[in-house]
Amino acid sequence: MPKKKTGQRKKAEKQKLRQKEIRNRESQLPEQPCNLPMDCEKCGRKQKSRAFCYFCQSVQRLPICAHCGKQKCMLKTGDCVVKHPGVYTTGLQMVGAICDHCEAWICHGRKCLQAHACTCPLMDAVCIECERGVWDHGGRMYKCCFCDNFLCEDDQFEHQASCQVLESESYKCQSCNRLGQYSCLRCKTCYCEDHIRRKGFKYDKNKPIPCPKCNYDTSQTKDLSMSVRSHKYGRKRQDDMDDDDDDYVYDAEYTAYRAAADRYNETDSDDDDDYEEGSDSDEDDDDESEEEEEEEDDKAGTSSGKGGK
Repeated sequence: MPKKKTGQRKKAEKQKLRQKEIRNRESQLPEQPCNLPMDCEKCGRKQKSRAFCYFCQSVQRLPICAHCGKQKCMLKTGDCVVKHPGVYTTGLQMVGAICDHCEAWICHGRKCLQAHACTCPLMDAVCIECERGVWDHGGRMYKCCFCDNFLCEDDQFEHQASCQVLESESYKCQSCNRLGQYSCLRCKTCYCEDHIRRKGFKYDKNKPIPCPKCNYDTSQTKDLSMSVRSHKYGRKRQDDMDDDDDDYVYDAEYTAYRAAADRYNETDSDDDDDYEEGSDSDEDDDDESEEEEEEEDDKAGTSSGKGGK
């Protein structure tokens, strides 16, 4: 007969399983050590964790490893490439390389130096909206929760607000006129029950059906807030025709909106100026009328004095 497990033994086994799940779980992109926020010690601007400040190019006093996330190496006998027995290392004594993908420091541990370059989560991080990489802007990188594409810090809210929009004018399937029951959030298309499945392809049970065009997991249209109306936002965009970095243009709708707003502000300012001028003229008229009344009173007083004599 097996021994009965005690409460302490059960608690230890549960804790062991829980720690194993935490180690094996896939962490989100904002939680990765190479994508943590950083405040520059010299200029004070907030940006993504990197070896050099994006704005002033200064080196940080306490760099963070892009793979393990540590700021201080406390391994006396470990896999450190640069041995430091009995000494804790920080700063530039701890770092061993700079990642070409995420532009962040990597510590001098052998495991971090060998593994990070091949498993960097920002290896192909290019924003789907503005097509900028990690080296082209100073912000952090995110992933859209709908289409799973990379987004920069400037475009994340604008993209996710307009991501659930179909490119077609209706919810019908691309191959027939039936209502599309499945939607691909990456291709922005709908498919019916027949055209979502490919011939000769084996599908797993209780798993989402991949898109026949891009192989991305589809979702049921009724579970999403899909729309066929596109909305254009007035964000400043870069003109592709010119090569100048500072040459920006605006959308036509946003330009018309700004022109109308400027005209409205100009009319308000003109009305305020007219009101001020009118109030000044009224004050001047009041002062002149008071002076005339005083002069008439003085004349009346002098005439009465002569009559008494």
